[in-house]
Amino acid sequence: MNGETLSLPEALPAVLARKLPEFRAVIALERLSGGASQETYKLKIDTTGGARQLALRREAGGQPMARTSGQIGLRAEARLIKAAHAAGVPVPEILTEFEPGDGLGEGFVMTWIDGETLGARLVRSPELAEVRPRLAYECGQVLARIHAIDPTTSGLSSVLAVRPPADFVNATWQHYQALQSPQPMIDFTARWLLANLPPARRPRLVHGDFRNGNLMVTPRGVVAVLDWEIAHLGDPLRDLGWLCTNSWRFGNSALPVGGFGEYADLLAGYAAESGQQIDLAELKFWEVFGSFWWAVGCLKMAEHFRLGPDQTVERPGIGRRSSECQVDCVNLLIPGAVTRVVPDAVHRDDALPRLDELVSSVRDYLRADVMPATSGRTSFLARVAANSLDIVLRDMAIGEQARGAEQARLRRLFNSNAALNALRWRLVDGLRAGQLAIEQPELTLHLRETVVNEALIDQPTYSGCVTALRNAGYA
Repeated sequence: MNGETLSLPEALPAVLARKLPEFRAVIALERLSGGASQETYKLKIDTTGGARQLALRREAGGQPMARTSGQIGLRAEARLIKAAHAAGVPVPEILTEFEPGDGLGEGFVMTWIDGETLGARLVRSPELAEVRPRLAYECGQVLARIHAIDPTTSGLSSVLAVRPPADFVNATWQHYQALQSPQPMIDFTARWLLANLPPARRPRLVHGDFRNGNLMVTPRGVVAVLDWEIAHLGDPLRDLGWLCTNSWRFGNSALPVGGFGEYADLLAGYAAESGQQIDLAELKFWEVFGSFWWAVGCLKMAEHFRLGPDQTVERPGIGRRSSECQVDCVNLLIPGAVTRVVPDAVHRDDALPRLDELVSSVRDYLRADVMPATSGRTSFLARVAANSLDIVLRDMAIGEQARGAEQARLRRLFNSNAALNALRWRLVDGLRAGQLAIEQPELTLHLRETVVNEALIDQPTYSGCVTALRNAGYA
């Protein structure tokens, strides 16, 4: 092929015939996801033994893509999955990898595994009721097997970067600072993380995104661990803390491990497989880091909308979820008193129709007419758009009061009459420069009230927001 990239349907049959002796023909090829850098397909082939279903992953369009920070590429991912399979980790089996002469770009074909991957269904589905109480223990066992894979003998040390905790925190903090959006709670959390770094551990293989949503589950248990694309070498407790991060409990915050289990069961499963006893207190750093990391990740999604490449209605909605992660940081680090902002009793604008009526009419149209009349991604994006309009309506109701209270607190803190945006940057700059002590009560009260009231605008039913209000004494 001389390095030429061919269309997937055109080149795939010849490659499969050469790599899989039992192959006869491609029956169906269905694109499952449309990521910016990778493609995933459901592949059905005819073989000498009958029809067989497989999965295929490759770089988008078969072309090399610039990788975002931490992404390892599909060639390294295939090596990882092979090493995990050999170690008894539930993963698909790699059947063949594409070679440069195949004309398909970088990618591989693997066995197809059926199971549930949607996090919300995993924590609520009646079909998984019996297995849910066992999942936290089983996740501990699976993680222990991943962490036991030797990076040197497996060859992974040659393709994976070492990410010490301090480097991880600083890199994430720098990514956030480059966004030029003043979010003081993110800077406060970065300061806390750097002041509370965990003890040094020998770098081990870390999955990097082991969470509810990247696990495939059936009534038998975990049948596959997915999405290895940000694996690295580092502190293995990163995986345990990420699994416990509130964002991935899908509303069931009463069960801290993925919304389906208890800390004790997770650690017991890990100890049974590894022989290592992990103190629960050691997980706090990585649980805090998980919310910090995803708070920045959400803001990066909003930047993708503002600057490209992805300007769909979904991106700004995800960007607003940063306040959910920030309120989780509040609950973990500075829980306490909050004055909840409430809407004015009477609208100050009696125009007919009011702005809120115009917005709510569009929201209701999306939910009542567009969603039922469409399906798939169009229906999903209509729901996202309606949710975004809910944010606009809540901001219209309490946003002005929340920002006024925020400005008043900052003016007292700095003894300044500056505008709100300037005061936010003064606070952020002071935190970054180490000029403000993160323990001072006036600062923590300000951050708590600012973040909680922002979460009340963005997503008042989020479990972290509900927890913060309960911690403050609200029913």
